[in-house]
Amino acid sequence: MAFIKHLLFLSFIYIFIGCGEKPSNTVNQPKSTKPIVKENGKLVSFPNDTVTINFFKTQRISSQNIEAEITAPARVVASVVSSEASKSQNLILFDNPDLTANYTSLLQHSINITQCKLNLERVNDLAKNGAATGKDVIEAQTQLANENAAIIEHEAKLKLAGFNPEALQNAKANSVWVICDIPENQLEKIKIGGNCNVFFTSYPNQTFIGKIEDLGDVVDNVTRMVKLRLAITNPNGKLKAGMYATANFGVSEGNFIAIPKSALVTVQSKNYVFVKISENEFERREVSTGQQVNDNIIVFSGLNQNEVVVIEGVIQLKGISFGY
Repeated sequence: MAFIKHLLFLSFIYIFIGCGEKPSNTVNQPKSTKPIVKENGKLVSFPNDTVTINFFKTQRISSQNIEAEITAPARVVASVVSSEASKSQNLILFDNPDLTANYTSLLQHSINITQCKLNLERVNDLAKNGAATGKDVIEAQTQLANENAAIIEHEAKLKLAGFNPEALQNAKANSVWVICDIPENQLEKIKIGGNCNVFFTSYPNQTFIGKIEDLGDVVDNVTRMVKLRLAITNPNGKLKAGMYATANFGVSEGNFIAIPKSALVTVQSKNYVFVKISENEFERREVSTGQQVNDNIIVFSGLNQNEVVVIEGVIQLKGISFGY
């Protein structure tokens, strides 16, 4: 009986102790700490704070040859076909009737100029032998001058449309000319004589190769665009004047350091990135940038090879660094 009483007493003690203890649900997790900001926000550190450090995603950078693509809407503006009437002169079929009239007039004035030159030589020769007067010579000179003035007008209109009059007269049959507009700040990257890919809405599953023949002589005052002329062989006559297309140019920007655009922040017209300089510290760095190529920004100065930049969480670092 005494043994049973002792056992009941011990059970009561264990139950009492058990009820007095509170279950612990806490797990040892790293706690975020307040960041330390130095040098007017240039340096931001998170000592003993792996949670926050891991929040910021980074990328190691290096210089590389940057390839870019320039895409421009295009249109077939002229088709070159053989002439049945004259084997020495191909026909140019423009998509614009005004250009057809300009080119026809240019050809006619070219013929007239040749005739006027011959006539002037003849009159000068007659004048030397007393068979023509000075008035005859002046009239012949005036006719030639008028024809030269007239042809200049038509040449100018064709050049404004992106055509070279001399190239028109020497155009090869079974080909088309495509015109597209290129921003003036991209001109130095376009190589005359190079190739590009051209995609037509009429033939969505085909890629045509265009040869870059020439650049226009005028920059549009409003759009700041320059006309670029492409030549495409068209032996089966599939491509017609007036067809729409897209020209795609692959160009090399050069060997530069480039960063994802998500890494860049702009404050008061200055560009900054955040560089991870140790396990728990970031440095705000001002950079000089160039143009955007795809999803990357070219950096001319401010970063070095193999540095590690923040590409995610940049806005949070910006707020800590600048205080807003």
